[in-house]
Amino acid sequence: MKNKIFTWSIAMCALTITASCNNKNESKQTSDSSGADSSKVSFVKPVGTAPNWGKTMTPEMLAVIEKLSSYGDKPIENLTPAEARKNHTPTDAVMDIVKENKINMPAPKVDTTGTNINVAGGKIHLRIYTPKTGNGPFPVIVYYHGGGFVIADLDVYNASAQGLSEKTGAIVVSVAYRLAPENKFPTAHNDAFAAYQWVLNNIAGKKGNPKKIAVVGESAGGNLAANVSIMARDRKIIVPLHQILVYPIAQSDMSTKSYQQYAASKPLNKPMMEWFTKHYLNNMDEAKDPRISLINANLKGLPATTIITAEIDPLNEDGKMLAAKLSAAGVKVESKNYAGVTHEFFGMAIIVPEAMDAQFFAADKLRSAFK
Repeated sequence: MKNKIFTWSIAMCALTITASCNNKNESKQTSDSSGADSSKVSFVKPVGTAPNWGKTMTPEMLAVIEKLSSYGDKPIENLTPAEARKNHTPTDAVMDIVKENKINMPAPKVDTTGTNINVAGGKIHLRIYTPKTGNGPFPVIVYYHGGGFVIADLDVYNASAQGLSEKTGAIVVSVAYRLAPENKFPTAHNDAFAAYQWVLNNIAGKKGNPKKIAVVGESAGGNLAANVSIMARDRKIIVPLHQILVYPIAQSDMSTKSYQQYAASKPLNKPMMEWFTKHYLNNMDEAKDPRISLINANLKGLPATTIITAEIDPLNEDGKMLAAKLSAAGVKVESKNYAGVTHEFFGMAIIVPEAMDAQFFAADKLRSAFK
C-alpha cells in the first residue's frame, strides 16, 4: 500500500474552494476557528455518473471513487494480504486529486513523534500527535485505524488522527496494532488494549492528561475502540470518557440490508469483508465471538458513544444495530448517518464536505466529554 501521508488541518476550510455540501442529514453547518463554512471544502467534480450501487453518491465522493478505480488495481479479495497491501488506497486517490487541482496544503498544527512499546509477543508502534500551541496537560485520544485487521497503516489514516488532534486540541495516539494473517485474532484486540494501558501509564510525561481520555476508531478500528472500553470496564481501570465509533465492524451477519444493497460498493464490498474475516480469524466460528460481534457483548457501563455511519457502506447496518444495543444497555448514544458517501469517507475532509462535517461533529462530542 502506498504510504502517502495525508496531512491537512482545519485551516484548509479557509481555502477558496466553493462546492456546496450535499449532506442530506440536514445537520447544522459548522465553522472552524477562521469562521469558514465547513460545507465549502471542495471544488472537485467527477467525470462520469454515479454507479448503480451508489446512485445517491455526492459529486465529491464520486470523484474520489473514480480516481481510486482509475489505478486499475486487482480486487483485494483476489489477492494475498501481501499483494493487497500494495494496492492504492482511498488516501492515494485523495492526495492525487489534491495535487491535480493544485490545492495548497497548510502546515500541520501538531508536532508528530513516534515510539515503540512492548506488547505480548512483540512490539508495536505508536504515533503521537501533540498540539503546537498550549502547554498542556492536553486531553488524550487513542485512535485505531481501519483496514479489516489485515491492511492499512498509520499513514493511510493520518488525516483522521491529525484532524482530530487539530480540531480538539488534544493529543492523539495512533496505534499500529499488528495485522493478520501474520497475527491472528485476538492479537489486534490485545494490542489495542495494551496501547491504551501504555497511554494511561505514560502520557503524563508527554504533556497528556490520562484522566481525560477518549477512544476513536474507524471500521475495524471502531471495533477495537469499543473493545478497549469493554476491557477497561472489566479490568476496573480508567474507562474512556467517550468513544467515537466510525462505521464500526459490529456483527457477523453479512446478509443485512446494507450488505445486500452495497455488496458491490467501493472502497469496501461484501467479498472484501469475507476476505478480511477469513484472514483475521482462526476459524469462522470466531465471527460470533462478542469481541467481533459487538452486538452480542455486555455493553452495560460503557462510556457515552457517538456512532458515525456512511450511507453507501455494507457496514451501515452494523453501526445502527450497535447503537440500538448500546442504548438498550443504558449507554448514552448519539448516531449520525451521512448520506451520499461511502466507507472511508471520514478522512477525506479536504475533498468531501460530509467528511469535514463528520470530523467537526466528532470533535464537538470529544471536547464536550473532556470538559
